[in-house]
Amino acid sequence: MSTPLIVLVGPMGVGKSTVGQLLAERLGTAYRDTDDDIVSAEGRTIAEIFVDEGEPAFRALEKQAVRTALAEHDGVLALGGGAVLDAGTRGLLAGQRVVYLSMDVEEAVKRTGLNAARPLLAVNPRKQWRELMEARRHLYEEVATVVVATDGRTPEEVTQAALDALELKEA
Repeated sequence: MSTPLIVLVGPMGVGKSTVGQLLAERLGTAYRDTDDDIVSAEGRTIAEIFVDEGEPAFRALEKQAVRTALAEHDGVLALGGGAVLDAGTRGLLAGQRVVYLSMDVEEAVKRTGLNAARPLLAVNPRKQWRELMEARRHLYEEVATVVVATDGRTPEEVTQAALDALELKEA
């Protein structure tokens, strides 16, 4: 059983995929995203799964995808924004090197806008994002080894900040 080198968590639109790929490149390792795993396994988008089967069905798929990826992947792993909602998943993240990528609501609105591919933000993105973060922020913080703010930073700056923070943690 392997363990990821780094696990990225944070809200939708924070840049987990972009930063994850940059981290993997910088560390000379593989990148994996559990949302991509679900889309690949199901043959449809996450938005379609939400519409067709509802959030509980998606969360069950997500829980299994995260469990599998944590057991199999030894590179950089990005989790979907809501993966931390599951207590079992949070338990599996204990002892992992977890980076919580954070951002404020203004940055989130700029990045996600009215993106139809984000089913949880379909109606009032600003209000819904705030509510999601109120429900999730403490969970991201609970599983995080380090927190890296992404506001006003380029993906390269966020990547460097994550590497620096983890090096400080290990020193």
